[in-house]
Amino acid sequence: MLHPMSVGRRSVLHYQSLVDRELIAELREIAADIRGMRICHVSGHGDGGGVSELLASTVPLFTDLGLHATWRVLGGRPSFFRAAAALHDGLQGAEVSFDGDLRRTFERYSLLNAGGMDGPYDVVVVHDAHPLGLRGSVEALDDATWIWRCHLDMSTPAPWVFDVVRPLLDGYDLSVFHMPQYAPAEIVPEPVVIPPAIDPLAPKNMGLPRPDAADVVARFGVDPGRPLMVQVSRFDPWKDPLGVIDAFRAARTEVPGLQLALVGPRSLDDGAAEFFGRVVDHAAGDPDIHLLADPQRVGPIEVNALQTHADVVVQKSLREGFGLTVTEALWKARPTVASNIGGIPSQIADGSTGFLVDGPAECARRVVDVIRDPAGAAEMAERGKQHVRHGFLTPRMMRDWLSLLRRVANR
Repeated sequence: MLHPMSVGRRSVLHYQSLVDRELIAELREIAADIRGMRICHVSGHGDGGGVSELLASTVPLFTDLGLHATWRVLGGRPSFFRAAAALHDGLQGAEVSFDGDLRRTFERYSLLNAGGMDGPYDVVVVHDAHPLGLRGSVEALDDATWIWRCHLDMSTPAPWVFDVVRPLLDGYDLSVFHMPQYAPAEIVPEPVVIPPAIDPLAPKNMGLPRPDAADVVARFGVDPGRPLMVQVSRFDPWKDPLGVIDAFRAARTEVPGLQLALVGPRSLDDGAAEFFGRVVDHAAGDPDIHLLADPQRVGPIEVNALQTHADVVVQKSLREGFGLTVTEALWKARPTVASNIGGIPSQIADGSTGFLVDGPAECARRVVDVIRDPAGAAEMAERGKQHVRHGFLTPRMMRDWLSLLRRVANR
């Protein structure tokens, strides 16, 4: 059931014009010490979402640097993905159940997928909740180092998570988190910390001239000549699209003609259709609220165009692992207003590289401030871009991973 993903080829030299050359040299130096290391990354999905975007960028770079890197994706029926989604949500603190049927389904498909772990590998990196059960189900590969890469904020998980996850992690050698406070000490007393990053060469993040971006957004019925507020995120409760609409309506009373685009895929999990229906109802047919959820129409280039053209990008999440959509907006030098939660404050210094807010009212106020002061907002956005350049692009994250893998090899 486990199947390989094709990622093509890429070179670290392609990043030389975007980051310090010393960083590229450092990548090559570290990689030379572990040349030939065999690494397998395993994720729940092969497209859509930050994990798949991250792996599509980094796996070919590991190969370019002389390691043997592969990426495999789980297979299974919808019942498995429902069970894995419940575990995923519970890790973040959602009030969901992981009852007997769900848990048994998760364990059964973990065992079925484990049959595809043929190796040999020196390191296996398991990403998030869906493949977490693999380690206990794989009879071979005991000589490999197993790493769980958690991309979630687990600081306040559902109470049942401790009993479920602790035995699943018994066979793992290391756990990697975005930030140290995301790892509950009861389960992961000594997490490895590697902040995520975005790929500036990916279609979603590469430079796009603003006139071209304007042409793209016009195809969605957005008026390029009027101010635009954008949030890019899945349509789920954690991303608070209902609160974004409230903030938009409050801001529009001060900024006549303001438009809103909520951009992102609808989740395939149970309840997603019902929640998207709530968002549609909350928008109430407002012609200036654009709900762009069709992946056939809104791909990476379209997301790039909407962020690039936006007068202000918001990220009003209620919970956020790190907030790479904030990183994307900052990299495009767009004024950004985001919730003061999760990993977002590590990217935004309030009033310097963007604005941090609590609640729809404050979000609306900052949106108005940005649009009324375009010169000040542009200066702030440029500071945000430089902050991302130095801390949150792919080469920096590759350095962190290579350093960790070298430590693993030296153990």
